[in-house]
Amino acid sequence: MKIDDIAKLANVSKSAVSLALNGKNGVSQKTREKVLRIAQEHGYIPRPIIKADQYFQPNSKLLRFIACTNAGIVTEQYESLPFFMELIHNLDKQIGSSGYSLLVSSISIESLQEEVSRLEQEQKSAGILLLGTNLTPEQINLVADIQPNIVVLDTCFETLDVNFVVMNNVYGAYQAGQYLMELEHQQIGYVGSNTRMYNFDMRKKGFLQALAENGLKIAESNYFSLSPTVISSQDAFKEKINKRMGQLPTALFCEADYMAISVIKSLTELGIKVPEDISVIGFDNIFESQVITPELTTIHVKKDKIALLSVEKLIRQIENNDSDKIKLFVDTELIERNSCAVNKGTN
Repeated sequence: MKIDDIAKLANVSKSAVSLALNGKNGVSQKTREKVLRIAQEHGYIPRPIIKADQYFQPNSKLLRFIACTNAGIVTEQYESLPFFMELIHNLDKQIGSSGYSLLVSSISIESLQEEVSRLEQEQKSAGILLLGTNLTPEQINLVADIQPNIVVLDTCFETLDVNFVVMNNVYGAYQAGQYLMELEHQQIGYVGSNTRMYNFDMRKKGFLQALAENGLKIAESNYFSLSPTVISSQDAFKEKINKRMGQLPTALFCEADYMAISVIKSLTELGIKVPEDISVIGFDNIFESQVITPELTTIHVKKDKIALLSVEKLIRQIENNDSDKIKLFVDTELIERNSCAVNKGTN
């Protein structure tokens, strides 16, 4: 179901639907309730949504999740990406069980300070869970200045006086590197995102560390670049693989599952079998990793644990005036499926 469909069923404009779904002013309480009911009935939103009557209570126990969108990783359609969808679902579950309500807000990164100020003026939150995936330290500080009760997710800057809860990217990629070497791979390739951010940089650090400890390095010709938000075969990758037929790595580490799935599709189109010819390992353990053929070996990110720890910390800060700042790294888990095999030779 799309916004167009909800608008038709509710007999309102698309802009009214958008305002209602995002908890913004500009629509009546009756319209907001109608839109939210239709959206939930048709499964448009993968989480329980704050009700309109809660929205209009000035003293409600409201926590705001903010995502700052741009053209890179966190696009305007970020909620349709499995990783973020699962994270928000887990946050909402934890917040609901704590007696609070969750309001999800998407704003443009270009007008971050103005948008956060406006949101907080329209409906003051008790605290903010900020998706920091694509944010700089300066941008995070801008939000913290507006609402001091804040926990930042999906990134970490050790020098900021702010709470962070993030997956242990270094350890996860290190696990992946160790696993491929246990399968006797030495000619290993690296598939990185063409859009860089903290998570990907830390994964690269961990993976290269695992190889270095075993005296291995990645040849320059075995580095590849892909879009991290598209699941499809990608021509530039296929072209580079074609040029290196006969000299291909025996295994590929991909910085995210979306890239790993794109790699498998691209290799399959070129007649290269996974894992018989090339092993492929991803990172994130999104739902799609279980439905691709072959099923993807990957690094599991404990999104439920990240949600639990971040919500607990934020509520402690709100209710107990807990001003001690924390940086929490949640360890990952290797999930063995069918996209990796013992190396039986070179390509």
